[in-house]
Amino acid sequence: MKKMTTLMLAALILNFGSSCTNDNKQKTETEPTPTSSQVTANDLKVGPEDLSEAKATIKTVHGNIVFKFYPKHAPNTTTRIIQLIEKGFYDGLTFHRVVPNFVIQGGDPLGNGTGGSGQNLKAEFNSLQHVKGTVAMARAQDPDSADSQFYIALNTLKNLDGKYTIFGKVVEGLDLIEKVRRGDKMLSVSFEK
Repeated sequence: MKKMTTLMLAALILNFGSSCTNDNKQKTETEPTPTSSQVTANDLKVGPEDLSEAKATIKTVHGNIVFKFYPKHAPNTTTRIIQLIEKGFYDGLTFHRVVPNFVIQGGDPLGNGTGGSGQNLKAEFNSLQHVKGTVAMARAQDPDSADSQFYIALNTLKNLDGKYTIFGKVVEGLDLIEKVRRGDKMLSVSFEK
């Protein structure tokens, strides 16, 4: 009888121990794995002119257009754009709107100015001015309707100041922005911290 009780107790302990091990395996298998570096505007070092040291590169058939961010002036927009870049959202999209001496605009997966990533951003209007090379969020009539579309100013555009969220500035390839034509692709867009 003592042997039988000891065997039953041992079996219970082994069964309990293995079920604990299985629970741990299940938890480990379902834990989310980070898919990106999850960089935010707060992580960016800022240098002269309030521009970040981090940069984004838009690869085009004309060459690379490189811009830096204004994380202090547009922190939520900066964070969002970096997230979209890291997901590969912009890769292969076109510049669907090109207006000489005004802007080149891209970031619409539909390619016609009506699409986006599906998540609007609250406007972060700031004191920065639209000069040649300014990178800002495109939007509809609603100030809080910006999503993934952005534009690069081809000229000084004082009439847009304070009405659109400026989040970056072209620092390399300024001469290339005027070569971009409607339908040109962003072959890839990358982020470098």
